[in-house]
Amino acid sequence: MNDRTTSEHTGDASEDATQAFVAHRNLLFTVAYEMLGSAADAEDVLQETWLRWRAVDLATVRDRRAYLVRVTTRQALSHLRVLGRRKESYVGPWLPEPLLTAPDVAEDVELADSVSMAMMLVLETLAPTERAVFVLREVFDLGYDEIAAAVDKSAAAVRQIAHRARAHVAARRPRGTTSAAETRRTVEAFRQAVETGDLRRLLDVLAPDVVLLTDGGGVVRAALEPVVGAAPVARVLGGIAGATSLHPARVNGGPALVVRLDGEVDTVVALRVDDGRVTGLYAVRNPEKLSHLERETTLRR
Repeated sequence: MNDRTTSEHTGDASEDATQAFVAHRNLLFTVAYEMLGSAADAEDVLQETWLRWRAVDLATVRDRRAYLVRVTTRQALSHLRVLGRRKESYVGPWLPEPLLTAPDVAEDVELADSVSMAMMLVLETLAPTERAVFVLREVFDLGYDEIAAAVDKSAAAVRQIAHRARAHVAARRPRGTTSAAETRRTVEAFRQAVETGDLRRLLDVLAPDVVLLTDGGGVVRAALEPVVGAAPVARVLGGIAGATSLHPARVNGGPALVVRLDGEVDTVVALRVDDGRVTGLYAVRNPEKLSHLERETTLRR
């Protein structure tokens, strides 16, 4: 093979690798984000996956999607352990980095549920390997053999881990249901009540056991502990009533309200609605977590 032929072959292989990676990029990002809860760290994982992928001899890869998911999972597991140490010193509640998502994410009920703030917080209670196994099995429907290769366990061990993780999540998963139309009405009622300072209306739309979590990361003002109960949450929200405009958005596949100051995103509040009432409010104020709110993020299963 002469130099020109070798160069052309190398170029074709490089283009082939690039096309394969681009074809699966949204899936790989979704895997990494669901494991990490951080878009910035998920992007780092994808960069590391790409560097490893471009060095692979594609002729030896039987299933490119499975191979890329395996590499992404391994890199995400490494990041997850580092993130765990970082969260130990985090100031106040830690919330996932919110993503502005396209309408089609909400239409995929299982995907929307898996990336919701409420569900992402449930996933935070799993050990790293449990989280990887649960995400790959329950969200992406990978086979036990594929998952075993990704987490360096036997298929039998992965089955046991999946069973344990599934039971753990089921015990903590939010259970209420509300139609899309009722959710929209509830969110709009909540928005109007906050903007007008209508405390009575606000109390009507909040569930008695509603929980407000605010993530300021020690950088901006935020409650350092969860605020629990309709009256305490209403008092906190009353402090911003009449001084803030709330703009509806779809964040992590669900309803959210965005606060902008001087054109910049100041706070994102994701809402959990069950049985026609707001049961969870997840307010992200840490500026380091708001960079992905200027454009939609495409998530795929």
